[in-house]
Amino acid sequence: MIRASAIETAKQFIHEKFPTCQAALLGGSVVRGEETVTSDLDIVVLDERLQTEYRESLIYYGWPIEVFVHNLKTLRHYFQSDANRARPSLPRMVSEGIPLTDHTIIDKIKQEANTILRDGPPEWSAETIRMKRYFLTDTLEDFIGSTNRGESIFIANSIGESLHEFVLRTNHHWIGSSKWIVRALKEYDQKFAEDYVNAFEEFYRKDDKKDIVRLVDSVLQTHGGRLFDGFSIGKR
Repeated sequence: MIRASAIETAKQFIHEKFPTCQAALLGGSVVRGEETVTSDLDIVVLDERLQTEYRESLIYYGWPIEVFVHNLKTLRHYFQSDANRARPSLPRMVSEGIPLTDHTIIDKIKQEANTILRDGPPEWSAETIRMKRYFLTDTLEDFIGSTNRGESIFIANSIGESLHEFVLRTNHHWIGSSKWIVRALKEYDQKFAEDYVNAFEEFYRKDDKKDIVRLVDSVLQTHGGRLFDGFSIGKR
């Protein structure tokens, strides 16, 4: 079966499923030109008749579709929620989205999304940086001391998540998850992203830990190095 184009399918989907909505936008990998054979269509719908938001996944004319349905109040709530957790999924979809309807509200919500993306996530406090520094140190020490290959693999996974978060949040950049970890690092610093990928590649392929240890230490050094002695939570 030959599928219609992403934009044609998305427009037909909105015409059939949400004929009275105020706004709809197609976002995601197909808009950025990064789609793969398993990519779906991410569609944001704004419908003021709704009392609450919802998300739904379905197949439509051969395309997997994820639709995120909001009214203006819930859209803004999720904008703020995404900003607070430093993963701007919905603002990014709206910002990059191709309009599927013609309504003046689209320019307004795009402007709001762009402002959030431009301003970046909330800044970490000195206390938060210290706490994150301690837990990254603790995980790194576990990694260095681990002699069990299976355990080391999953400790490395934890380091990868924590390290990317630490680097990006201390530099006031958005973070990611899954494939967006590397994308977020590339948006921040292409060279660091390459070093990050190469360090983990060396470990996963050759069981060589030294590049991960060196990379983590180089990041922590900017904030005083590894932290263990004297760290405390909740002591009064």
